[in-house]
Amino acid sequence: MKILFKDFDLIFTASLKYGEIRGGYLITSGNRIESLGKGDPPPGDYDRVVDGRGKVLLPGFVNTHHHFFQTLTRAVKGVQDAPLFEWLKFLYEIWKNITPEMIYISTEVAIAEMLLSGVTTSTDHLYLVPSDREEIFDAQIEAVKEMGIRFLATRGSMSLSREEGGLPPKEVVQKEERILRHCEEFVSKYHDPGFLSTLKVALAPCSPFSVTPELMRESLRMAEEKDLLLHTHLAETLDEERYCLEKFGKRPVEYMEELRWLNGRVWFAHLIHLSDSDIEKLVKADVGMAYCPSSNMRLGSGIARVAEMKDKLKIGIALDGSASNDTNNFIYELRNAMLLQRVRYGADALTVRETLLMGTIGGARVLRMEKEIGSLEVGKGADLIVIDLGDLEHAGAVDDPLGAILLCDTKRVEMNLVNGKILVEDGVLKGIDLGELIHKHNLMAKELLSHSLM
Repeated sequence: MKILFKDFDLIFTASLKYGEIRGGYLITSGNRIESLGKGDPPPGDYDRVVDGRGKVLLPGFVNTHHHFFQTLTRAVKGVQDAPLFEWLKFLYEIWKNITPEMIYISTEVAIAEMLLSGVTTSTDHLYLVPSDREEIFDAQIEAVKEMGIRFLATRGSMSLSREEGGLPPKEVVQKEERILRHCEEFVSKYHDPGFLSTLKVALAPCSPFSVTPELMRESLRMAEEKDLLLHTHLAETLDEERYCLEKFGKRPVEYMEELRWLNGRVWFAHLIHLSDSDIEKLVKADVGMAYCPSSNMRLGSGIARVAEMKDKLKIGIALDGSASNDTNNFIYELRNAMLLQRVRYGADALTVRETLLMGTIGGARVLRMEKEIGSLEVGKGADLIVIDLGDLEHAGAVDDPLGAILLCDTKRVEMNLVNGKILVEDGVLKGIDLGELIHKHNLMAKELLSHSLM
C-alpha cells in the first residue's frame, strides 16, 4: 500500500537531517518511507490519504526492556509495597506455574496496550522456564506474529537456584547445558538479521543473582559467534550491589567488566546505582541502557543518573514488567521518564524533545536498529504513529504540539503503522476483539493465582 500523510500540524522526525516539519507530508510505500518534506506533496496515485490537521506524526516508539508474562500478575496485593528482592521471591512462587497458553495470552495483552500507546518495536526479556517447558518461547513468538509488532526476542535464562545461592526457586531455573542447547535452536529457528526484519533474537541471562559466571561467559561466546546482542539486568538495587560484593568481591559494573560484558553488543536494564567510574566504563564500552522509570519508582529502587549520562550513553525508555509498573502504556512511561529526572536534577534536566528522542531513535540505537527504524527518514521502515490533539486533555495546548503529548494527559495514539501495516486506526486495534482478549486473560490470571495459592 502507498499512503500519503499530509497537512500535519507537526511532523517530528527525530532526525537531524529533517528536523521538525510543520504543515508537511510523508509518503510510505510498502514497508518503507518513500519521501517526506514541507509544502504540498507530489502528485500520485495513493491507496490511502491521512489528513493530519490537528495532529502530530512521529516515529513509532521503541520499548527496550519488558517482561510480557507479568501482565498476569499486575497489582498483586502481597507485593504492592515490597522492594525488588522480596517482590521477586513472592512472585516466583506464582510464576513457576505459568503455562505456554498463559505466555501466549499475556503477550497479546502486553502488545495490545503497547500498540495503543504508540510502540512499534519492542523487546521482551522472557527469562523463567517453569519445569523446563521451553515451548513457552514458541508460544510467545506465535502471539507476537499474530499482533504484528516489530520484535527483538531475547532467550532469557536462569541457572542459579535459591539452593545454590541465587534468588529464584529450582522450578524456574534450568541446567546450563540445556539453556545453551536451546539458545542455539531458538536462534536458528527465529533470528532474521536482515534489513527491516520483524523478528530478531538476542541472548539474555537474567541477572547477577540468578545465573553463574560460566553462563554469562558462554552466552557472550555464543553471541560473538552468531553476531547477536546481549542483555541483562544490572545495578538495579542496593541489594544487588551487596550481593555482588559478597559473592564476587566486585560491584555490578566491575563484575560485568571481569566477564567481558562491557562491549558494544550489550545493553543493560536499569543502571541506577552507578559510580562516576562505572559511568566512564559504560560510555567507553559503548553499551546501551534501558531506562525504566515507573518500575524504579514502583519498587523504590532509586533514580537513574540519566540527566548526567544523556549526552554520553545510548539510552532508551523501557516499560519493564507489568507487575512492577503496572501498565504497558508507553506514553505514560515517557512522561514519567521526564518527570523523574526533574525530581532529582531540576526542571530543565530532561526536556520533552530529549525524552521523545530517547523513546524513538534512542531506543533504536540501544537495540542497534537505528539504520532501520527510530526516525522518519527516506528509506527507513514505515513504523510511525499519529496522535490527535483534539481531545479534552489537550484543550488549551495550542502553542507546542510536542509539549502537549507529554505534559498533558495523552492516553493513546490515533493510528499506529508497523512495517507499513496499519495496526491501530481511530484509536482502535484492528482485527482484535479486545473485550474477548481481556476476558480470556483475566480467566488465566485467576487460574494462575488460585493454582499458586493452593
